[in-house]
Amino acid sequence: MTRLSVNINKIATLRNARGGNNPNVIQTALDCERFGAQGITVHPRPDERHIRYADVIELKKVVTNEFNIEGYPDARYLNLIRETKPAQATLVPDGPDAITSNAGWDTVKHERFLQEIIAEIKSYGVRVSVFVDPSASMVEGAKKASADRIELYTEPYASNYHKNKEASIKPYIEAAHVAHTLGLGINAGHDLDLQNLKFLKTSLLHLDEVSIGHALICDALYLGLENTIQLYLRQLK
Repeated sequence: MTRLSVNINKIATLRNARGGNNPNVIQTALDCERFGAQGITVHPRPDERHIRYADVIELKKVVTNEFNIEGYPDARYLNLIRETKPAQATLVPDGPDAITSNAGWDTVKHERFLQEIIAEIKSYGVRVSVFVDPSASMVEGAKKASADRIELYTEPYASNYHKNKEASIKPYIEAAHVAHTLGLGINAGHDLDLQNLKFLKTSLLHLDEVSIGHALICDALYLGLENTIQLYLRQLK
């Protein structure tokens, strides 16, 4: 079964809008696990506009399922990975001013940089996933840099799903095949929702994990968090 990791950044965004601790980010993470999520994802950014670095420290103390920390691998991120030692570090290429991740790594251009970063993170006993576009050459570059997994950037798939789902999934099938052949684990994330998730899952036979935040939290406003998580899990079975 493909694992569901819930990205709780948007919970922190809501909390930060008014200050205080409502909604409680830590309790939400625990609730997500209790409701069936197999992982918790966070993406702390330098301006701390949603998840704060202090949140990550506290989450590591209580998250009992897989903890995934996304981010650009600058010195502060690497220090956080070394201190918390999550199950997985997902490396993304976007700079500090990006609203959200909007492209994968050029793993060919940045191969040496990624090799050095990945070697350091692995020395802490942490699995490394590299965020990539659905391209065979980018997947191969991630392998050369010694990544354990790739995370396929699925916004283009989601954007074109309702126009032509077969065409939108084709590059992902090809990239996933290359990754599986090379022995890389396969994650996916960005703009996945209750409409497009099942088709992605059934098309990518070796999909290990999806990371979903924005759509899941939006759905939870209408459907409730527990029910929403169960609905997403159902799409992955």
